[in-house]
Amino acid sequence: MVNRKEMFSVPNILGYFRILLIPVFMYTYMTADSVSDYYTPAVIVGISSLTDFFDGFIARKYNMVTELGKFIDPLADKLTQGALILCFIVKYYYMRYLLVLYIVKEGFMAVMGLVMLRHNGKKLDGAKWFGKVSTALVYIVMFILFLRPIFFQGMTLAAVNVLILLCGIAMAATLILYIPVFVRMYKEP
Repeated sequence: MVNRKEMFSVPNILGYFRILLIPVFMYTYMTADSVSDYYTPAVIVGISSLTDFFDGFIARKYNMVTELGKFIDPLADKLTQGALILCFIVKYYYMRYLLVLYIVKEGFMAVMGLVMLRHNGKKLDGAKWFGKVSTALVYIVMFILFLRPIFFQGMTLAAVNVLILLCGIAMAATLILYIPVFVRMYKEP
């Protein structure tokens, strides 16, 4: 059971805050009409990224790592990434394929996590390096696309499509690399 102190620890509050920022940046991005309108959602996503860094830093440095935090932080990451991809579906055709891959990957991770808990009570002890690399790449690409109307107006659609393809490759590789991890976990008593 989660106690009140864990629920309202600084890292967990930062995680809640990141989740609350999602509809705000989505709305401000989707309603942006001019180049200057894109500054607001870019700043909001930047703040979300900083709070992501600080919640992990604070939790580790001040020994505030909690089971709830281990759930909230990746949930905020996944919801933020999904929301960013949804924002870009309107502007970039190939982003819809990335969304499908994202749903398959995250759905697989969720189902396998539940299977492991039910089978032998085990769960992943944090993200693997390849999952972290994939997440970082997705965030970098999404931030570039977020800033495209402001700083990268000359970026061609072909360049955007290459970035989307890179994200797709990273997601697919992560999905494939997690399969043997779950197989090993399943075989453990």
